[in-house]
Amino acid sequence: MVDLQTQMKQAVAAAAVEQIKDGMVLGLGSGSTAALMIQALGDKLASGELRDIVGVTTSFQGEVMAAELGIPLRNLTAVDRIDLAIDGADEVDPSFQLIKGGGACHVQEKLVASRADRFVVVVDSTKIVDRLNLGFLLPVEVLPGAWRQVQGRLAELGGIADLRMAHCKAGPVVTDQGNLVLDVSMAGGIGDPEDLECRINNLPGVLENGLFVNLTDEVLVGEISDGVAGVRRLQRRE
Repeated sequence: MVDLQTQMKQAVAAAAVEQIKDGMVLGLGSGSTAALMIQALGDKLASGELRDIVGVTTSFQGEVMAAELGIPLRNLTAVDRIDLAIDGADEVDPSFQLIKGGGACHVQEKLVASRADRFVVVVDSTKIVDRLNLGFLLPVEVLPGAWRQVQGRLAELGGIADLRMAHCKAGPVVTDQGNLVLDVSMAGGIGDPEDLECRINNLPGVLENGLFVNLTDEVLVGEISDGVAGVRRLQRRE
């Protein structure tokens, strides 16, 4: 039997795929919910319900999965536009600001999201928070030789930063770009994501951080009501 959280993820993945139209260039996100979306997209392409789709992936994980499903892929540098990007998030606040990077893919994810005409986020209800960084650490991707220096500078900004260590292998997590990740906890959470995103990205040695500010157009939230999974749509007001 499928657990409730998986049911929520399946519901939002299906709702996201309903927004895809023939001929679109799609940003294909990373993580467990995005993987369900990629699977659903592959099924629709195989059945002929969708045609002439081109995907731009945000991780090696997504690239492998899309290739196995027969989804045509292009590199980000080979497309003139991205019509729609669909991705998950680790936290979403009331202003549609995000923390991403639990899978250490946030650099490519941000490149794709910022290029897209529309960016739709798919999450289950556990990812909706009142304030960012109280429950989930902020990932910061750093050059391997700079992590100690950046760790010290983040402390000056009020953050406790730990090098992310790998599971099932010795040593730290290494990103698709060959860098390391510091996971940061800011005292009291993050009250001004836009300001902090800029401050962190201005530190020498930082490639990118997991704050996604003013990028999200719509959030699809999977919820359970009376034991049934459904989807709540949240659209950003202009």
